[in-house]
Amino acid sequence: MNIKDYFGLIKFSHTIFALPFAAIGFALAVMYDGYPFQWNLLLYVLLCMIFCRSAAMGFNRYADYKFDALNDRTAKREIPAGKISPRAALMFVILMSVCFIATTYFINPICFYLSPIALGVVLFYSFTKRFTSLCHIVLGIGQSLVPIGAYLAVSGEFALIPIIFSFIVLGWMAGFDILYALQDEEFDRGQSLHSIPEKFGRKNALLISILIHITTALLTIFVGIYAGFSWIYWIGAALFIGCLIFQHAILSPKDISRVNMAFSTTNGIASVVFAVFTNVGLGW
Repeated sequence: MNIKDYFGLIKFSHTIFALPFAAIGFALAVMYDGYPFQWNLLLYVLLCMIFCRSAAMGFNRYADYKFDALNDRTAKREIPAGKISPRAALMFVILMSVCFIATTYFINPICFYLSPIALGVVLFYSFTKRFTSLCHIVLGIGQSLVPIGAYLAVSGEFALIPIIFSFIVLGWMAGFDILYALQDEEFDRGQSLHSIPEKFGRKNALLISILIHITTALLTIFVGIYAGFSWIYWIGAALFIGCLIFQHAILSPKDISRVNMAFSTTNGIASVVFAVFTNVGLGW
């Protein structure tokens, strides 16, 4: 077994997308609502992030490996390339799923009781391209559980502001996943797989992504006003919205050659910058 192959299987580097929003959820509970900070809870939240995301990514690769083998872009992924067997990948998913649910047991009852539902949502996404073009929204819903989950870990109860941040994550993720799917438009159509680009074409898919990201930007502005965040938050919000604008500015119906820059680099920067300024602002 090559550990490096498993890091490749789950695209560990892409954890940077969602992890900063877990930090926001955690900080909202501690620094905004005044719940006590506990190192063990921070550790449990980090472990839950790693385990749940590893299960979700591993299952996505397992569910799609036959399609991946037919696509030049994905044929070198670990399962179709023969680096990890389908059975080994499935065993890895089961292990990560058990570790995730077991970790929530040590947090609080509500996190433990809701953990199978959260896991079910993120695993279910892997099947959605087979029957709906709204698969991007399902991905966003799964990722949107991150700030709510981190907040629940500390507080044990729901609150409006972390829920708004969850909708920000939903729109942000769904919008840029549509951009990422542009490169597989023809492949998806040929394999009877569903996506926004496959259903509506490249031009309309770009417009739909723009509309989703405009909604995301408006929510980012709204939560700052509603919560009364400091001026430091607004720097992060401006940079985050700027990253949303940038990823659309470098893509067009005639040229999607920089889609990986729009997907990976820009969104990785966006989430980290937004979280840093938000959390620093909470402590200001």
